[in-house]
Amino acid sequence: QVQLVESGGGLVQAGGALRLSCAISRNIFSFNVMGWYRQTPGGKQREWVATHAVGGMTNYADSVKGRFAIYRDNAKSTIYLQMNSLKPEDTAVYYCSAQTSNNSPRYWGQGTQVTVSS
Repeated sequence: QVQLVESGGGLVQAGGALRLSCAISRNIFSFNVMGWYRQTPGGKQREWVATHAVGGMTNYADSVKGRFAIYRDNAKSTIYLQMNSLKPEDTAVYYCSAQTSNNSPRYWGQGTQVTVSS
């Protein structure tokens, strides 16, 4: 069974920065696609934030492009989301996900709360 454990969330003022971590219990090379999503209290579904694919290709939602960066540390089987210039609208529970391929089911972490105060 695969486990993803997020950490690094917290309360930060607007303009500040946080780095989220997601430790994966299985060898990270098992996963070709890894990503971050977020969900607000009133949100009906999780919003895609960023993806890191095999080969190092990254993609970002327009709302975070230029402010967030996704990267992975293979030796630690961990993916990260560096979040800079945070805005109150970034407030959400952030979830990491992992897939063995584009069409395979996602594994999810339990989520970590990020709160940005104005």
